[in-house]
Amino acid sequence: MRMLRQIAPVFFTTDIPATVAYYQDKLGFECLGTWHDPPVYAIVARDEQPIHFRCAAPPTPNPDKYGAELLDAYLFIVDADALHAEYAARGVEFTRGLANTPWNTREFVVKDCDGRLLAFGESL
Repeated sequence: MRMLRQIAPVFFTTDIPATVAYYQDKLGFECLGTWHDPPVYAIVARDEQPIHFRCAAPPTPNPDKYGAELLDAYLFIVDADALHAEYAARGVEFTRGLANTPWNTREFVVKDCDGRLLAFGESL
């Protein structure tokens, strides 16, 4: 019997409203709710896949994060070309453009408003 139904990442941010706005406006997520005033927690989702945000001091930055492409999350998608085009039209910042990989995916990497690296990949 399968016990796990879903895994939701919980990302830290110092500004819940700005982060929620970025995920809505740039990445096409819907805000499912925020808690407290001012908000200290929020949940966004796209295609029934949630991401949680908690207001907290960010972790100590890793100076190798971008050079070594240390990802914060990998999102498995359908139609990488269409999603990449949507994000490009919305002005999303890419740290790696759309391309086929040696591991049989078509993927790209986005840098979000808080500096997280999100890879979006489609199996070939």
